[in-house]
Amino acid sequence: MSGGSGEGPAEGHAGHPGRRVGLPGLVAVGLVALLVGVLGTLWVVTARGSAPSDFGADAGFARDMQTHHAQAVEMALLVRDRSRDEELRTVAYDILTSQQQQAGQMYGWLVQWGLDQTGSREPMAWIGAEHADAHARPDGTMPGMATRAQLDELRAADGVEAERIFLRLMIEHHEGGVAMAQAAVAQARTTEVRTLATAIASAQSAEIALLQRMLDDRS
Repeated sequence: MSGGSGEGPAEGHAGHPGRRVGLPGLVAVGLVALLVGVLGTLWVVTARGSAPSDFGADAGFARDMQTHHAQAVEMALLVRDRSRDEELRTVAYDILTSQQQQAGQMYGWLVQWGLDQTGSREPMAWIGAEHADAHARPDGTMPGMATRAQLDELRAADGVEAERIFLRLMIEHHEGGVAMAQAAVAQARTTEVRTLATAIASAQSAEIALLQRMLDDRS
C-alpha cells in the first residue's frame, strides 16, 4: 500500500524518454502539419493557375507542331529508303531525329500542363490575325503540309526523282513550320515554348537554304 501509487507511473516511463509527448509538443507538431498542408495547397493552386490555357498559343503550338513534325519525319524516312546520296540521307536523318525529339518535348509539355494531346479546336485556331501566313489552308491543313497525293508520289519514286520530290516538299514544309514557330514566339506566354519555337524557326530557316541548294544541284 505504502508503495507507490504516486510514483509508479513516473518511474515506469523514466527509462523511455521521448515516449510521452507533452501538450507543447503536440501543438508544435500540429502547427507544422498545418503549415505543410497550407503550403502544399498553395503550390497546387499556383501550379494549376500557371498552366497555359487549353485554347491558347502554347497548347495550340504544342499540338499542331507535333502533327507538323510527324509528317516531316515520315517524308525523311521515305527519302532515306529511296536515295543513295549520302549528303541527302544525312540531312534526312538529322530532320527525323531532331523533329522526333522536339515532338517528344511538346508531348511532355501537354502532360505537364494537364491538357489533352488533341484539342477541340481546328488546327491553327490559336494563330492571331497578324500572322496570316501561318493560318490553316482553306482545306483545313496546316501551312506547308504535303497532301496525301504528294506523299504517294514520293512513295512511288526512287533515286534522283524521289530526291527532287522530297526537297520540294520539305522546303515548303519548313516554310510553313517557320511561320508557325514565329507566330508562337510572338504569342506564347511560357518561356519553354518561346525558346523552342525560336530554335525551330532558326534551324529550319537555315535548312531551307541547304535544301534549296541541293534541289538546284538536281535541276
